[in-house]
Amino acid sequence: MVVQLRHHHPPASHLRRPSSAAASPRAASLTVNSVLGGRAQELIQSGAVIPISAKDATSAIESHGYKLLDVRPQWEWERARVSGSLHVPLFVEDKDNSPLTLLKKWVHFGYIGLWSGQYFTMMNPDFVEQVQEIVPDKDAKILVACGEGLRSTLAASKLHERGYKKLGWLAGGFNRATNKDFRKVEGTEKLQYATIGGASYIFLKLLTALQSVGNNDIE
Repeated sequence: MVVQLRHHHPPASHLRRPSSAAASPRAASLTVNSVLGGRAQELIQSGAVIPISAKDATSAIESHGYKLLDVRPQWEWERARVSGSLHVPLFVEDKDNSPLTLLKKWVHFGYIGLWSGQYFTMMNPDFVEQVQEIVPDKDAKILVACGEGLRSTLAASKLHERGYKKLGWLAGGFNRATNKDFRKVEGTEKLQYATIGGASYIFLKLLTALQSVGNNDIE
């Protein structure tokens, strides 16, 4: 089912909503409600922010004038990134070494960091200002993207509040991208694996190696 996406600028009529949200209005509502909340949910459901799937992203960029804004933290961006994309992290590493913050970092490492490889972060206080430096035109079309599609909704909400009205959201994030969705990707990892680190990254590599061995045995 192809859905025409409404916006405050001429719609990209052939861009489709993610297939999981295209089955029915109720399915679309459930999908958005289960992932988003508050202001971001309202913006996407109202059409103020257009959800664009990874497979339609290149068309949005090349044919409809969207600039791809990657809001992932620096370490994820370094692992893999779309060539030509803009980068302003929504979250940055928290380098405060006060006793309370050090305790939080230790708890974070034990419960999250060891498995995911993610640093203890804080909101980038200059996020919108840094975006304004590289995209001063608030009528520009911006496709906001992250790894899983959560941080990018928050980023889109912040940008909308500060006057950017032609916004797209990479639904599901780069994690749902395939090797064919973007023309060129830079970095050391596949784009869909860039958010994975720590012990989970080792597990992924081991699983990939076992699958490769299994496929060779079948051949």
